Amino acid sequence: MKLSQIKKHLSQLQTIAFQLPDGTLVPNHFHVTEVGKVTKHFIDCGGTVRTETVVNFQLWDSNDYDHRLHPEKLVHIIELSEKIIRIEDLDIEVEYQGHTIQKFGLDFDGANFLLTTKQTDCLAKDKCGIPQEKPKKALASLGDEPCCSPDGNCC
Repeated sequence: MKLSQIKKHLSQLQTIAFQLPDGTLVPNHFHVTEVGKVTKHFIDCGGTVRTETVVNFQLWDSNDYDHRLHPEKLVHIIELSEKIIRIEDLDIEVEYQGHTIQKFGLDFDGANFLLTTKQTDCLAKDKCGIPQEKPKKALASLGDEPCCSPDGNCC
């Protein structure tokens, strides 16, 4: 989700809720402790120099059970970050403290902001020797063809 999209969704909400991938909600007394721009400048395993930039939201909850962040307050924080630190309309990454600091993508289901799982990946599979995944065939589709002879199609 881009920054412009979250602002649009927030403008239509009365309350904010973030849902973890397991379906549980972040406690409703959470704080957005940071809105920032994070740039990662790196070299992938194939030797290509890359730069990735995201907007980062850090969610935090404590024993301040009376605190509730309202949508208009979060929009104000976002707009302030756009103005002061010149955050552009970038993808959002959300940090939240689970057993360790976890990073999530962000989506919206019409009521809740969904924290989506992120996966690592090799960005240079063609340069570092990672074989392409072979298509899978069901054994039943092989029929009566010999499978273990040199001219078979599955060895």
